[in-house]
Amino acid sequence: MSVISRLNVLNVRNLSDIKLVPAESLNLIFGDNGSGKTSLLEAIHLLGLGRSFRSQKLNSIIQYDKEDCVVFCELAEGVSIGLKKSRRQGHQLRLMGEKQRNWADAARHLPVQILNSESFMLLEGSSKVRRRYLDWGVFHVEQDFVGAWRKAAKCLAHRNLLLKQKNFDREQLEAWDVELCRLSESIDRSRRDYFSALCPALLETVARLIDIPGLSLQYSRGWDDSADLGSVLKSGIFKDLKYGATQHGPHRADISVKIARNDAVEVLSRGQQKLLVSAMKIAQGALLSRLLGVKSVYLLDDLPSELDLANRKRVCLLLHELECQVFMTCVDPAELERSWPAGLLPRKFHVEHGKISPSD
Repeated sequence: MSVISRLNVLNVRNLSDIKLVPAESLNLIFGDNGSGKTSLLEAIHLLGLGRSFRSQKLNSIIQYDKEDCVVFCELAEGVSIGLKKSRRQGHQLRLMGEKQRNWADAARHLPVQILNSESFMLLEGSSKVRRRYLDWGVFHVEQDFVGAWRKAAKCLAHRNLLLKQKNFDREQLEAWDVELCRLSESIDRSRRDYFSALCPALLETVARLIDIPGLSLQYSRGWDDSADLGSVLKSGIFKDLKYGATQHGPHRADISVKIARNDAVEVLSRGQQKLLVSAMKIAQGALLSRLLGVKSVYLLDDLPSELDLANRKRVCLLLHELECQVFMTCVDPAELERSWPAGLLPRKFHVEHGKISPSD
């Protein structure tokens, strides 16, 4: 079970020196707009996934007059994770005090799901967003997936470099193709297995939130299902040379979310879309708990936006049933206290000018 028992944040945006002892279940982070509520969620997201959900630029995460920022947490099971990001020296990640070369082990200890305004991109964004959503689950369930994906990414980088050369070495290209095809089959198999388990969990979750007749999901692997990748790469070599990049492979995988024959985003209202993407995130947490007994930490930024009280109650009930730790931001805490199941008392934290304090 992943539960943050202690959280320290230093110099992340306007949060100068924050020390929190969160509740195991619901934590309400409230305050005026611009006070630092979302920055606290961003700090947790940094620890769990190694990136911000707000910006690609490192300098915007570190407080403007500081050289580095630090996020540290202790989990209920005794695991500690610490991250230091510096303007000059990159990042340093430590798990139980040991320096880490990548995020894999830390991410498995702290699976984080974010539900915010950017979550709509699951429906209206590029395939990269949906592929990242899918791979989050595959990473946690299939232990060998991340290794295969890293090696495939290396193959793609070398292959694309060769494609950009005027007189490329065809033997080198063929050698990278062989390795890429081998790894791609493994990646596709892992994704298909996970997607097969996710679909029923997702449809079950959607049915608890909203009635969407004709809803369906389909996984596409990134190349023609009726052909092996090797033959696809050979037949598409001229197009690859034209663009200087590989046009088919696991890096082109996608999930389509449709209602009948139409993309869901073209049919659903904004409120219905939010319920659907909420179900997509909650279903992944439910599946992870069912398969591995691992609980996700949920970060919800401005849940009331686009959702009325009745729909907020449905979302909060599903999260409550997961028995997971939740951090929710809002301006008025009463707005969210009414949304959570009766009798559950959240731990409340008031944010003001980058300072956070417990609130009765």
